[in-house]
Amino acid sequence: MTPRFRETLDALPAYKPGKTATSPEGRSFKLSSNESPYDPLPGVVDAVAAAAREMNRYPDAGAVRLTEAIAERYAVPASHVALGPGSVTVAQELFTTVAEPGAEVIYAWRSFEAYPLLCALAGTTAVQVPLRDEAHDLDAMADAITDRTRMIFVCNPNNPTGVAIRRQELEAFLDRVPENVLVVLDEAYREYVRDAEVPDGLTLYPSRPNVAVLRTFSKAYGLAGLRVGYLIGHEPVATAVRKTTVPFAINRLAQAAAVASLAAEAELYERVETVVKERDRVRQTLLAQGWTVPPTEGNFVWIRLGADSAAFAASCAESGVAVRPFDGEGVRISIGDAESNDVFLAAAQDFPFRR
Repeated sequence: MTPRFRETLDALPAYKPGKTATSPEGRSFKLSSNESPYDPLPGVVDAVAAAAREMNRYPDAGAVRLTEAIAERYAVPASHVALGPGSVTVAQELFTTVAEPGAEVIYAWRSFEAYPLLCALAGTTAVQVPLRDEAHDLDAMADAITDRTRMIFVCNPNNPTGVAIRRQELEAFLDRVPENVLVVLDEAYREYVRDAEVPDGLTLYPSRPNVAVLRTFSKAYGLAGLRVGYLIGHEPVATAVRKTTVPFAINRLAQAAAVASLAAEAELYERVETVVKERDRVRQTLLAQGWTVPPTEGNFVWIRLGADSAAFAASCAESGVAVRPFDGEGVRISIGDAESNDVFLAAAQDFPFRR
């Protein structure tokens, strides 16, 4: 006999992190995890080194200094901020806040692959609404709302397709959502957005008590290895999230690094701008090669390859380039430094499939 566990674990989809690849010549370029291709800024490293001298002490359970820094950065009340070790953990906390028998959570599909996992773990019912032209079908999502709907996730820009929702259509959607249904704008890639028509969720939430915004330090800020994410929403939402947070969830080093990163935003955004320029170059080159690549506002591009997705990823791996295949659907390619991108583009050119 073995211990008895929840039956849902038997069918639980495992999260698949981005893999690495090495060519026969020993080259390795990881473009599978949407990470920043740059080392941490020296000032951030110094802050972490200083914090490391106190790692025999528990971190600040309330992460007060970081909470206040985020509140000051975005000119919001500190009571509107809730933190977690990565925005995916804050998302998990959000699922916990609404989980009850029969509760439904709506999200687009394909979107961030953690949503089904978190939904199953929480015991909520997933309502997946298929994408339309690689974008959220907001009309269909609004039509899917029932009296059992407790929460809706809107990933903007969408991971893995990169397509972003513009203000007019997003506001029209929000107008259709009942006030007692929480809408979470998952903006993990907000810093890479350059389309002026794509709204900053923090400009929408103040007048909408049922809207909250998720952000992360893992992408543009380059702290993926330390795990810091946060929510900004009205006080009842932020308070509910904080009630579900594991004590001391954000470690001392992560708190110090996030505070230092906020203080170094000017330097960080120079790096972000370089990534954006590389993103545009990669997309334009792929289009010239004959690929269909939707407009993207993230730090990645998407190619829908269907049954050829795994073969394309395997072909890239032979050149030492790891990309992220979604079997039967497509491939997401993170934007790296110029060398990494050039090696990928050469591999894409050599692949014999075009669509």
